[in-house]
Amino acid sequence: MKIALDTNVLAYAEGVNGAIMRAKALKLIQQLPPGDIVLPAQTLGELFNVLIRKAKRRPVRVREAVLSWRDAYTVVETSAAVIVNATDLASDHGLTIWDSVVLAASAEAECRLLLSEDLQEGFTWRGVTVTNPFAATLHPILAALLMRRRE
Repeated sequence: MKIALDTNVLAYAEGVNGAIMRAKALKLIQQLPPGDIVLPAQTLGELFNVLIRKAKRRPVRVREAVLSWRDAYTVVETSAAVIVNATDLASDHGLTIWDSVVLAASAEAECRLLLSEDLQEGFTWRGVTVTNPFAATLHPILAALLMRRRE
């Protein structure tokens, strides 16, 4: 089962929002099957922006972080089809275009879950369900996946 990570998961893993969130994000990522993790290209651009602006890191260090994520996981390109689908998604459901690009890219990659703290919990579009991996109660699909990985 493919799982897409939104920018906030990557940013937390990079230490944005403190050590506790970093530990939670890293633990989550380590519990997921590495070959099933997908990163929409949009998230890498957003991560660059967050690490420069919020974390106040030097661009050279941020570039290294972005390249490290790119090298570690499959990246879904922002194709013309992804953009068109994102405009449909934004128009039909009131999402921002950038969140729509992330969700449309996740669908293009045939992901089952998009792990995001920013989008509506449980929202499903083209087979991709959005879920907050940091919620007190995990979505049943994510909870089952993490349980299987612990065994």
